[in-house]
Order: sequence, then C-alpha cells, then structure tokens
Amino acid sequence: MGKQAKSRKPVVHHIPITKARINLGQVVRRVHLNRECFVLEKDGIPVAGIMNVDDMENWLEQQSPGMGTQIAEGYAEYQKGDTTSLDAFITEVRRESPGKRASK
Repeated sequence: MGKQAKSRKPVVHHIPITKARINLGQVVRRVHLNRECFVLEKDGIPVAGIMNVDDMENWLEQQSPGMGTQIAEGYAEYQKGDTTSLDAFITEVRRESPGKRASK
C-alpha cells in the first residue's frame, strides 16, 4: 500500500499531449515532488492522466468491491474511539490464522 497523501485538493493541469511529451521530465518531477496531476488532451479532448504512484495505488485499492464501505465503517469506529492497539491486533491475527505465519 502507498503512503497516505496529504489531505489537500490536488492541483490538476490540463495540457496537450505534445506539450507533455516535450516536457515529460518536468511533468513527472512535478507529479512526484508536488503531487500535481496532469490530464493529457488530444485536440482538446482528455484522453489520459498522470498522477503520483502512491495516489494511484490508493485509488486502485479503493476500486475493489466493498472497499469504500470498509473505509467508512473503519473511520466511524475510529471517531467513536473503538480502536485496538497494534500489539492486540497482531496477537488477534496470529490467533485466528496460526497456519499462515511465515517461518523465520
């Protein structure tokens, strides 16, 4: 899973594909360092996008069925203070699946 993006609205630029091709190094640097997004257009029509890989991984995870519901439920539990310590969570996971632990 990718790193969590800062909660700010991403900057989205619309540029022609030819301009992106000529300036690809700069476009990728801005995507990577500033988390800017670029919508590539051909004849003024959006055809593709470039975004930070961590943001893309997060987006892909959210596309799986039920993920949005799980995120909403988890956040609601967190807001209510219904949380578990990391040590307790690991102990519970190990107890529920003893045959799946990796051997060391």
